[in-house]
Parts: sequence; C-alpha cells; structure tokens
Amino acid sequence: MNNQTRGEKGRTRVVLVTGASGAGRSTAINALEDLGYETIDNLPLSLVERLLDGPARGAPLALGIDVRNRDFSTDAMVALLDDLAADPDTDAELLYLDCRTDVLIRRYSETRRRHPLAPSESPDIGIAREMELLVPVRARADRLIETSELTVHDLKAEIGEKFGTSASARLAISVESFSFKRGLPRGADMVLDVRFLANPHWEESLRALDGRASEVQDFVADDPRFSDFFARVLELVQSLLPAFKEEGKTSLTLAFGCTGGQHRSVALAEKTAKALAEAGWQVSTRHRELERRGLASPQGETGTKA
Repeated sequence: MNNQTRGEKGRTRVVLVTGASGAGRSTAINALEDLGYETIDNLPLSLVERLLDGPARGAPLALGIDVRNRDFSTDAMVALLDDLAADPDTDAELLYLDCRTDVLIRRYSETRRRHPLAPSESPDIGIAREMELLVPVRARADRLIETSELTVHDLKAEIGEKFGTSASARLAISVESFSFKRGLPRGADMVLDVRFLANPHWEESLRALDGRASEVQDFVADDPRFSDFFARVLELVQSLLPAFKEEGKTSLTLAFGCTGGQHRSVALAEKTAKALAEAGWQVSTRHRELERRGLASPQGETGTKA
C-alpha cells in the first residue's frame, strides 16, 4: 500500500519499531517523530493495546519496543502482532532495524556501553543472546532496514522515504558538501563537481578556514567562472523542484564535491542552501568531511514552503 494512503478510512496507523540494541532504534523513533508521528519509546507490550483502545488520534503512532522492557518476551511480541493484524481498526506494521554482529560490537566498543542482555559480560555475548531471542520477531518484520553501512543521516533519510505521510509530504531539500577522495555521498539525487573553481587551499591565509567563512566564500565567488555556474545551477534546481514535489517526492539531496570537501564544495553548499531558503523552500545543509573532523554538525531546517 502506498505510504500516502496508509491509515485512511479511520484506521489507526501504528509502526512498531524494534531490532538489535545498537542498530538505530532511537534514531528511527526520532526520525518518525520529525515526520509527524506521535512517538513513545520503550513502551511495555501490555500497554500497547490499551493505548490503542484510547481516544482516536489524528497523527499516526510509532512505538519503540525494546527487549529491556519488563514484560518483553518473544511469545508476547508475536501474540501482539497477531492481535494487531486481526484488528480492523488498526493498520499496523513492524519495522525491524538489523545490523551485522561485527558492526554492533564496534559500536559498543566505541561508546563503551554495556549490552542490556550482558551487563556484566562482554557485549558480544549480549549481542548473540539478543540476536537469537529476536529471530521470530525479525521473521515477522514488514519492513527491515539493514543499518550496518548507514550513518545516522542515511538512516533518517531512509525512514523519511519509507514512512513519510501526506501530512509530512513537504519537499525537504538537503544541500551537502563532500570530498571526491572519500567517494560520492550515499543517496545523492544530484551531484555537481566544483573542482574547476579556484582552490582556496593554495592561499595560506585561507587554508585553515572552511567554506562557511566569508573570506573563503568571497574568494570562490571571485573566480570568473563562478557567477555563471551558480546562476545556472540555481535556475536548474528551482525549475525542477516543483516537478519533484508534484511527483510526490518528499526529499531531494543536492551534493557539491571538491578535492578535500573543506572550501569550494562547502561554500557552494552554503550559498545554494541560503538561496533556496530565501526562495521559501525547506532546506538543510550537511558538510560530510567537516562532520567527520568534528568541525560541524547537521544544521536545522530553514525555509517554509510547503
């Protein structure tokens, strides 16, 4: 069934979110909340049907189910799924976040957290226990997202693509910068190479700065080739956005790449995002290489066009 039509005819749309601890359940819940879902995390299984028996809600529900819940069991989870499937007033689906064991072990090592099923043992023991426990639940998944190779941003984008509702169907534009040395960004819809522009790296006074600095942006804009290129890019993008929106597309990623992902691509991403936001579009920026170096975090959305 199309995402835009689920939950129609008075049925309550419910997405149950579960999966291996460390696979991204909290990120998925937050992404669903951003899409307009009413979210509750770590809800005991015994309360799910009581919640649905309550007053009708306009927004769809996203419920995080964790093995740490006091009444969690595989049998109880499967029984709940059977009950929801038989309920004519509920449109329920199970989203399962999966991840390879080696990646989960690395994530636990990086965060130094204890696994909930092995609080006094090594994380790999808890991961193995949980994987075995969740086998019947995983088999019932309506949607499975493998997160081993996904960043937080990639997972949020995939959730948006799969679970966007008509209420959240504004076209969200992400303008990104990246380094070609590290490969193309995952999921980019349009990629533009700006390595032909003068490189601020070779200016000693600009080398330590990045494309968010006005000095770097001015340097890039002074290249005789910049103005025509920038005007043509904006004209192309702005001519396509209404068509993408009419087609039902809910997100678009425009990526600018340069050699190091620090100067030219960042400057173009910043200028493009600003121009699109001023034109009324919902825009966010991401600078992949700066984030990797701990110099930037994803910025909030700007623009208000529906």
